[in-house]
Amino acid sequence: MTEVPSPGLTGDQLLKVLTALGNPHRMRIVAALLESRNYVSALAREIGMGRPLLHMHLQRLEAAGLVIGSLEVAADGKAMKYFEVAPFFYELTPTVIARAAATLTETAERATPPTADTAKEEAK
Repeated sequence: MTEVPSPGLTGDQLLKVLTALGNPHRMRIVAALLESRNYVSALAREIGMGRPLLHMHLQRLEAAGLVIGSLEVAADGKAMKYFEVAPFFYELTPTVIARAAATLTETAERATPPTADTAKEEAK
């Protein structure tokens, strides 16, 4: 897999990627898919997770551009969706964060769950 540098992510895109990777299950899914592409049922067995929950995590990873899903028809005519890791490379520096922060939309800011610190600040 070739790593592709990401050209200037927007704040919304960076939040989506960081949120997707901020879950230990999704990190394990990316690690498993790095070994080889797989379909949901086999990946669920490999990771030890139910298919509905795995599918939800895969949707989040796909929406963030971290995995790619492709529908394929097997010889028996059964359609199966295979997932694989998308080529990506993110460099996270204070400058990258500052540039991305300058492009955040108000909607993205509201979509981010408040932390204890932000809740205290808003209460003041």
